[in-house]
This record gives sequence, C-alpha cells and structure tokens, in this order.
Amino acid sequence: MITRRGLLKAFGGFIAAGFASSAYAVGVEPMLRLRTTTYRLTPPGWPEGLRLRIAALADVHACKPWMTASRIKAICKRANALDADLIVLLGDYASGMNLVTDYVHSSEWAEAMSGLSAPLGVHAILGNHDYWEDLTFQRNPVIETFGEKALKAVGIPVYVNQAVRLEKDGHVFWLAGLGDQLALRPGTAFGRRSFVGVHDLPGTLAQVTDDAPVILLAHEPDIFPDVPDRVAVTLSGHTHGGQVRLLGYSPVVPSQYGNRYAYGHVVEGGRHLCVSGGLGCSIAPVRFGSPPEIMVVELG
Repeated sequence: MITRRGLLKAFGGFIAAGFASSAYAVGVEPMLRLRTTTYRLTPPGWPEGLRLRIAALADVHACKPWMTASRIKAICKRANALDADLIVLLGDYASGMNLVTDYVHSSEWAEAMSGLSAPLGVHAILGNHDYWEDLTFQRNPVIETFGEKALKAVGIPVYVNQAVRLEKDGHVFWLAGLGDQLALRPGTAFGRRSFVGVHDLPGTLAQVTDDAPVILLAHEPDIFPDVPDRVAVTLSGHTHGGQVRLLGYSPVVPSQYGNRYAYGHVVEGGRHLCVSGGLGCSIAPVRFGSPPEIMVVELG
C-alpha cells in the first residue's frame, strides 16, 4: 500500500533526480566531458595504399563561460595529439547563444586555434552562425565575414566553394569546402523572406580536374542527398547530435531530415557521411547524452 509519506519521498526523489540531471546537462557534460569518436571506412573506389586519418572539430561556439579561449586551446592540443594527417574545422566558431556571460572575440578564438598542426595542414569552412552573427555581412554578402578574416589572419585557410588538391605517399586526393547552406538570414531589414545559402556544390566539384577521390566539407549535413557518388565522404557538423540524445534518438534536430542525419556515420547508396556531435552548444547551454567530441575519420 502506498502511504502519503512514501508518495512524498518518491516525489522528492523525482525532483532531486530532475535537479541532478539538469545540473549534469548544464555543468558537467557540456563543460567537463570530451570524447574522441573514430569512424573507419573505405569508400568505393578508394585508392589502394592510401591511408588517411582526419581529425575534425565542429561547432566550437566560443563564449564564456561555456567555451573560453583557454578551453578551445586545450581542445586543440588534444586534437594535435591524435596523429592526424590533416585537421578540418567544420564551422560555427561564433557563439550562437544569448545565455552567455561574455563573448569571445573572433581574434581570441582564432588565436586559440592557431596552434593546430598536422602534416597536410589545417583547413576550415564556415557555419551558419559565423554568417548570422556578422550583421555587416548580412547586409552586404559579398564581403568576408569576421570569422573568415580571423582564421586567415592566423594562417588557417577558409574554403567557400573551393577545392584544393592534396597528396600523401604519392596518392592524390581533393578537399572541397562548401559555403554555408543557411548563410543569409530572413528579415525585413535584409529584404529576404527565407534563408538563402551561399553554397555551390556543382561549382565546387567542377574545380576537381582528375579522378582522385574527393572529401567534401559541408557544415550542414542536409546537402547529403544531393552529393554525387563522385565524393568519397562528406564531413559535417551543425546538429550537435541534437544536444540531447536518448537511446540514439534526438527529440530536436536542426535538420529538415530529423534524425536521419543527426549524428554519426551514415551510408546511403554506397555514399558515406560522417556527422560530428560537435564541441559547443547553441540556443541553450545544455548537452545530455551527446557529449562534446573530436571526430576522427580513418580512410582506407
């Protein structure tokens, strides 16, 4: 028989568990946990003998107190220790949250990332928040964003619909970086009724001049259904794994495809997509079941 006292104790335990879960989701998982997640794959037609290890950092969302310059520097130090052939940055360096005590200036987070190093270089694309938070760019989208300028100032190239030819152990491959698919915000101040992307997938791939494999960097994974078989693997961020993830399911995912591309290694029709859970937080400083991560992709 359930007594009043027993019911109150159960209710109190439920409330305590709720507070503990909330404290963990706000103060522990997003700030104190960091994991490395590795995917190993050999895409169709991948050159025999080419072994490539890529470390990917996505969705830093620099801000205080959640993602300070010192924390970014520590994450980059850990990425350097992963013995990757190249390091890619998948966008969203700007905050993306109003619930912050202070912002980290682009010069600060870029400087914190300047210590990244890999034999085949460090390569970056931009994310939607890097465009959204630059109101000057929103009004004049032909200029460089402050994020792009900051990264270039510390020697990190930024790809906006560009492809570069790289080589390892006598094998050639291409790294292609897309402009963001949601770059331009809607609003009467900007004269736009909906989001407008600055991405150009056909134009980017047209720069590939041989049959060597292509690695595509695209901040939002929603581009994946349009990616041709010509691309060996697409690397994306943006979703944060939903930030809250329970038993492999995220209740809210910033994607028109829901959980289809929310997180992890996705294979469709022989084409490969790897979506990072990211490092920081957007909208709210909460992570539960989706801890910050450095994504490693081993090819070949």
